Amino acid sequence: MPVKINKGMVGMLEHVGIKSTGKIRRNLDIDTLVKKSVERKEGIISKSGALSVFTGKYTGRSPNDRYIVDSPSIHDKISWGKTNIPISENQFNDLYGKITRHMAERDEIFVFDGIAGADPDHSMNVRVVNELASHNLSIRHMLRKVDDRKLQKFMPDFTIICAPDCKAEPPIHKVNSEAFIILDFDKKVGIIGGSRYFGEIKKAIFSVMNYFLPEKGVLSLHCSANTDDQGNVALFLGLSGT
Repeated sequence: MPVKINKGMVGMLEHVGIKSTGKIRRNLDIDTLVKKSVERKEGIISKSGALSVFTGKYTGRSPNDRYIVDSPSIHDKISWGKTNIPISENQFNDLYGKITRHMAERDEIFVFDGIAGADPDHSMNVRVVNELASHNLSIRHMLRKVDDRKLQKFMPDFTIICAPDCKAEPPIHKVNSEAFIILDFDKKVGIIGGSRYFGEIKKAIFSVMNYFLPEKGVLSLHCSANTDDQGNVALFLGLSGT
C-alpha cells in the first residue's frame, strides 16, 4: 500500500526543486506498480506473467551521455576521461531546471526511498524520483526496503531524478544527444533524462557509492560473493553475464 502523502513528503520534493501539484506515489507495493505500469502503457504483461516494458531506442546504457559536474571541491578527486566526462555547473543547472520543471508538470510522480548497501556503517539512504511507474518498480527490487516505522523520518543522502520524456537539446545544453545522465556530488543529486533504459538508474547509484565509499576507506567492487561452510569468501568479478 502507498505511504500516506503528507506535507513533509511534498516539502522534500520541493527541496530538490520539484514543486509538484500532481499526486506523489511513495513506496508503492509491487502489485500496484505493475498495475500502474500497464495502465499507463509503459509495458504489457507477457505470457509468463511478467511485466515487459518498452525502452525505446536505448536498449542499454549510453556511456557517452554520462557526466559528472566538475566543481572545485571534487575536481582533483575524479579520474577524468572517456568514462568520467566533466560538465560545468552552469550546464548542469540548466538541465536540472529543465527536468525539475518537467517533473512538476506530471500528474503522478513515483518516489522510492531505500537503502544502498547492507552494512549499516557504510550504507546510504537513496531517494529515487521517477516519471515512470515501471522504473520505480525496478529500483524497488534493487534497493533495500526501509522499515515502515522509519520511513516517515527518512532523510536521503543522495537523490536521483529520472524523467525519460525530458530530453536535452544538444545545441543549447552542449551535450552529445537528447539523453543525459549527470551526477552532482556537491548537491548530492543525479538527473537522468532522454532514456527509458532502467540500467542508467542502477549505474548512477553504483557510481555514487564508488565515489563516497573510498573516501571512508572502503574498497567498492561490482561483483558477486559466496562463502563456504568455513566462512571463507570468494569474489567473482567480470562483465555482466560472465
